[in-house]
Amino acid sequence: MMTMKESIKEIEAHLRVMQSDDDPRLHQWKNDDRKGVERLLHSFYKRLQKKQLMHERFVEMSSFEREARENRYLFIAGVDEVGRGPLAGPVVAAAVILPEGFYLPGLDDSKKLNESAKARFFDLITQQAISIGIGYASAKEIDEVNIYQATKIAMQRALNALEVIPDMLLIDAMTLDVETSQQSIIKGDARSVSIAAASVVAKVTRDRYMAELANTYPSYKFERNAGYGTKEHLEGLHTDGPCKEHRFSFEPVRVLTK
Repeated sequence: MMTMKESIKEIEAHLRVMQSDDDPRLHQWKNDDRKGVERLLHSFYKRLQKKQLMHERFVEMSSFEREARENRYLFIAGVDEVGRGPLAGPVVAAAVILPEGFYLPGLDDSKKLNESAKARFFDLITQQAISIGIGYASAKEIDEVNIYQATKIAMQRALNALEVIPDMLLIDAMTLDVETSQQSIIKGDARSVSIAAASVVAKVTRDRYMAELANTYPSYKFERNAGYGTKEHLEGLHTDGPCKEHRFSFEPVRVLTK
């Protein structure tokens, strides 16, 4: 008796939930001569390959955390900031302590993630983190002490906001004047899962802050540019002049105040 072939839609439904290539049905489907099945299998194996690459990348990005735990550090805080370059708004830092065994493949430097991924990762990180601290340094403070020092202030405030005291810091390309053991990692937001997590938290936090600020200062379209010097932001500056959230030590804001 001849067995009826599964429909392409049925095969697609099976493949959508399949997580490995050890299912015996795959051999059967490989012998299916329908082009639709061939395309489905191609997409399936491509998805598996992407999943494996993401796993390998996450393992690689966990190396600093593994080394710290091997040295008996228990609470490892990744520290990063966003907002050094904009013409307006604060610089925002985040400190994130992740639990041992934390696994979030695809996590990366926030600059490499789309808006949907950033929002999703932000939610997952905030749900699973042992502790998260956020620190701000205002535009006024940036003008008073310069952006580099303001970044340090924001990072220190983020650490102070943690509910759990870290015993090791992994910091993106900075060192802080603290007694806690620390490691400065160049391009750390792309090399350490803890710093990448801090990067995402800081970025989403700052973007949401700037979107709220846009309600008070609609001329500059902060909800779309987060304070960076886009064409529409510059147009707002020339039309209405700077507001108190602008960094008066930054060009071209400084030029408009002369």
